[in-house]
Amino acid sequence: MSLGKRSLLSILAASAGLLLCSCGGSSSGRSITLYNGQHEQTTAALVAAFEQQTHIEVNVRSGDEAELADQIMQEGSSSPADVFYTENTPVLEALRERGLLARVPASTLAAVPSRYDSPEGDWVGISARVSVLVYNTAQVAPSQLPSSILELAQPRWKGKLGFAPSETDFQPLITAIVKRNGIATAERWLKGLQANARIYPDNETVVAQVNNGESALGPINHYYWFRLRAEVGDAGIHSALHYYAPDDPGNLVDVSGAAVLRSSAHQADAQAFLAFLVSHAGQEVIAHSHSYEYPLRPGVAPAPGLRPFAQLHPESLTPAQLGDGSQALALEQKLGLL
Repeated sequence: MSLGKRSLLSILAASAGLLLCSCGGSSSGRSITLYNGQHEQTTAALVAAFEQQTHIEVNVRSGDEAELADQIMQEGSSSPADVFYTENTPVLEALRERGLLARVPASTLAAVPSRYDSPEGDWVGISARVSVLVYNTAQVAPSQLPSSILELAQPRWKGKLGFAPSETDFQPLITAIVKRNGIATAERWLKGLQANARIYPDNETVVAQVNNGESALGPINHYYWFRLRAEVGDAGIHSALHYYAPDDPGNLVDVSGAAVLRSSAHQADAQAFLAFLVSHAGQEVIAHSHSYEYPLRPGVAPAPGLRPFAQLHPESLTPAQLGDGSQALALEQKLGLL
């Protein structure tokens, strides 16, 4: 599922078209409704394991996370959603700012490192991805690769770069640059990318077109490349991943999170679902899924082949410090990238 095709600013005035599906069954007669902006395959595996363990049915509505957030805002206290599960935290922060989220129990928050949770206790971090650079190994030598994401705006990358500005994965990078280097630097950087790059609709396209040689390199989150490798096999891979220097704004950890809606009529069962997501059993489901994300619970190893999480040395900004993404979205709109 490709996410981030609608910006958080635009979705405030547009309603979502949602796909309703019922997953599993319940012998207890209890059920919750999950608005799902995460990868559908991973969510389906988590829901199946939760239903088997608790006999609570989970009705899943999957869609773009920004559209789902807008749907919740429009529905307000009448929302049928009990839980919102997202691929990125800015949409959760937007809902938190509007007072639409319930407090998460301390025991659930304690299951993952506190830097990946809402400081106010309104959402919990579930899994993580790191921003990287994918490059075509026939077109770019490792010695040519930039140590900072800011270097992608340099003229030497003109005609070689590809990126997806509408992806919700891309907007936290802008926020990180704004917070580290200022809004003027972020605007110059985006203008440099515009001059250098092919624009793609999503990160799946970025990684595929770098792999096939249409573009030489592009910024993505790490898991897109691992998913492509799983799809085409080692013989079909003509690209590799490059990690930026420690503490560079491009070396950013993005977090997938979940929250219970304050309006939920099934608070206990909804909170039980959140607790399962960060439990050892739930995190093992993530580790063995095809999402190739990092489980956030200590002691649960990620999929084989991923760089150890402790070796990432990311930019120090926490997901909460990235905020609701509105400044990044406004800047992209100003430059015509959205």
